[in-house]
Amino acid sequence: MTLKDIDFASKTVLLRVDYNVVEDGKVIDEFRIQQSVPTIRALLAKNSKIILVSHNGRPENGYDKKLSLRPVAQVLADLIKKPVGFVDDCVGPEVELEVGKLKPGEILLLENLRFHKAEEKNNYNFAKSLASLADVYVDDAFANAHRPHASMVGVPKFLPHAAGLLMQQEFEKLTALLNVPARPFVAIIGGVKISTKIEVLKSLLNKADTVIIGGAMANTFLQAQGYQIGKSITEKDYIATAKDIIEYAKQNKTELIMPTDFVVAEKAQHGVRHRHVASDKIESNDIALDIGKETMKSIWPIIKSAKTIFWNGTLGMAEISDFAWASRDLAHMIALRKNDAETVIGGGDTAAFISKLAMRDRFGFVSTGGGASLELLSGVKLPAIEALMSK
Repeated sequence: MTLKDIDFASKTVLLRVDYNVVEDGKVIDEFRIQQSVPTIRALLAKNSKIILVSHNGRPENGYDKKLSLRPVAQVLADLIKKPVGFVDDCVGPEVELEVGKLKPGEILLLENLRFHKAEEKNNYNFAKSLASLADVYVDDAFANAHRPHASMVGVPKFLPHAAGLLMQQEFEKLTALLNVPARPFVAIIGGVKISTKIEVLKSLLNKADTVIIGGAMANTFLQAQGYQIGKSITEKDYIATAKDIIEYAKQNKTELIMPTDFVVAEKAQHGVRHRHVASDKIESNDIALDIGKETMKSIWPIIKSAKTIFWNGTLGMAEISDFAWASRDLAHMIALRKNDAETVIGGGDTAAFISKLAMRDRFGFVSTGGGASLELLSGVKLPAIEALMSK
């Protein structure tokens, strides 16, 4: 069900968003807030009363001022040019009182759902309490769609429900990569661990024409091929898995590209002396911290000819500017293809990285969800999407 399938006129809507963007009492990135605006405006156009609910961070013992969603209310108000109310809880008498005061066209943001442990436990009564606040439920929190939490899978059992515009767009864009990609289809997968990306790698090796490996996970692939990696980050328990993935690529006749050179240093810190070396020249004290220039030169023709490009995971230790060169280079390569190819960024750290480069608008689609996008591309059924499909 989508927004077109429900009559929202003058209804009270519980809108689940993902505003997991507050650290130490400050909004650190407005992207997810911005992406929720189209759905909010669509509901306002129906004269709905809107109750916004979201989680933020991982609070350990109830209320934590540093993780409060209060700062989000002002940021959202500035974006939509409309007041956004706030209440210091998400269930209970105070919340019910404030919801009761809402008039059509007004918005109320509730406090962090995770201040109640019942949220992550998918507690029946907690979900029922949230649902009792509204007439209709809309889920626009794609980035949290892989979590079977009360506000994601419990609430839809009590209310008519639909996917928000962002949830719908995320699902359609990402599933299209697997079902109907324009070819050649190139996927670039970086990040630290193979262990978190085994299934998505297998799925992409089934669908893509070329898969390019980067990030620290490339070190494990190098070990699987017999290379020495010095003191580089690796997952020794997954060397056999890396060998299996290499073999799987051969069986599927998918081109699997590994880095042929690296930027290495003896310490992972800014300003340290570093050098470029070939894959077979990594020394015992070296740490591979970025992909080298020769590798990047070799993948440009592949990017240039691609008609579909998916990227998830930085190619080096991009949080340190000295080792973000390859990731910056790749971002510019993909951005050059925006008008000639479907270019999709797979959320998470990759989305945050291109935000720092002020390049978000230079890609066809930037997902809000890292883990959710990978699980969806892996072929996993996401709990929240399954809940939305239920009657």
